[in-house]
Amino acid sequence: MQVGDILRKKAARVATVRMNETVAIAAQLMRSGNISALVVKDVVRTEGNTPVGMFTERDVVRAIAQYGAAGANMKVSQFVSVQQLISCTPSDTLEHVRRVMNCEHIRHLPVIDNYSLIGVISMRDILAAFDEEATAKETVYAA
Repeated sequence: MQVGDILRKKAARVATVRMNETVAIAAQLMRSGNISALVVKDVVRTEGNTPVGMFTERDVVRAIAQYGAAGANMKVSQFVSVQQLISCTPSDTLEHVRRVMNCEHIRHLPVIDNYSLIGVISMRDILAAFDEEATAKETVYAA
């Protein structure tokens, strides 16, 4: 199974936040969308609005734990590492993406196709797909 197979089953909307937004705004976006991660975008002169990282619930906790209430007013950019965006493509296998996530200690990956952000895949998505696949095989064997 490939990443694209999962994306076809998910909602098309990708939740994003800009680098210059506050931690509080990012937290509100996550809460309103009932999600735990946002793709961080930055304006790049040559490429327009470009994904540069992920901002997660862990980042919110880190901001508040480190800076107290003042952390909520800090910029998302202060908590996102933009050295190298770790991402995947729709043609990557779920097993490959699972290994990347495990090695990098992350739970969400932006999906990039032809330099465009087309979705986000989570460890939960991958585990659910593996569970569905296992259930389908059990059903076939039971019949």
